[in-house]
Amino acid sequence: MIKKIFVFTAAATMLIACKKEGCTDESAINYNSEAQKDDGSCEFDTEGGTSYTVPTSYMFTDANGNSTVNFDGQIDRLSQLEEMVVKMKSGTGAIVSEQDLLDMYANTGDNGGGNFSFTSSKQLENKTFTNDVQMFKDWMADLAVASNDNGEMAASGQAGVLTSGSSAYLFDANGYEPVQLIEKGLMGAIFMHQAVNGYFADAKMNVDNTDAVDAANGKYYTTMEHHFDEAFGYFGVDTDFPSSIPSSFWGKYCNSRDADLNSNSVMMDNFLKGRAAISNDDLDKRDEAIQEIRLMWELISAKQAVYYLNAAIGQLGSDNAKAFHSLSEAYAFAWNLRYAPTETRRMSQPEHAILMELFPDNMWDITVADINMIIDAINVKF
Repeated sequence: MIKKIFVFTAAATMLIACKKEGCTDESAINYNSEAQKDDGSCEFDTEGGTSYTVPTSYMFTDANGNSTVNFDGQIDRLSQLEEMVVKMKSGTGAIVSEQDLLDMYANTGDNGGGNFSFTSSKQLENKTFTNDVQMFKDWMADLAVASNDNGEMAASGQAGVLTSGSSAYLFDANGYEPVQLIEKGLMGAIFMHQAVNGYFADAKMNVDNTDAVDAANGKYYTTMEHHFDEAFGYFGVDTDFPSSIPSSFWGKYCNSRDADLNSNSVMMDNFLKGRAAISNDDLDKRDEAIQEIRLMWELISAKQAVYYLNAAIGQLGSDNAKAFHSLSEAYAFAWNLRYAPTETRRMSQPEHAILMELFPDNMWDITVADINMIIDAINVKF
């Protein structure tokens, strides 16, 4: 039996290793219908008849070899939210000040009121979808109330801590976990929203694509290139994704759903394709890439919500710490469907409002039947 398994594994490995490589993009001039793995060789024609190649990593240069990529502001905001999450999670064994969270959110004093490990002029609050800013502040207040240094147990009507093995989670009086609502919610209200509705909008895309912004000071990119880079920055991955997988935010969850959606390739290939198109004035290909990114970003959020809802079904009653943790994450990912662009969204705003009403005011009251209703409401649209 061992020999048979070894032989099969070796054969399977050889098959994988021998996958024919080439251009797998049907819109490329050198598309290879027999290729099973894209090797980054795809070439595209511009309207003027010149061709260009899409790179395999998010690295672009001008004619002199200067890098034209910059998304430093997005890196700062990703880092701010990471450090804010660490602060919030400390609430299972310490008091977390509401003011500290507000200072980090608004980046008071350019260092989050002394709570960040670095300084930056960027902030999270002023990039949050405007109508939802107060909601996040309310969740921060809830977290501060729930935080405690004696591990007080959460119950219906009582904020506190629930544990599962060595893991501890902080819940409000209604069984929602503010850490997850804030972290995953800001992933939508800032990172997703700013990318798909802000930088991909006509106002940010129909801009100068001829002159470097400020070559004398190292800004070799055009305004259009920079805006597209900023959208990529909010996706929160390394330039070689998916060779490197981040441990948080959208890159992490894109990879989590990759087996179901092929999301890693769809997202990264289109970020590369769109940016290469911009650098070669191929705006039709740019718009095609933006469309695919918008659709997949929304789909990742929907399917991640369903994943957590299904997880909660197996946890409810036997492990409420895990169940409410999963349900809070599901709530936030379902909420993020709100930020899908009007042009491509699968669920209308009224339909989304109905979806969110299916989540109970008090998580302690939820049933498996309730969870299945939420899953059905998402699946019928996705």
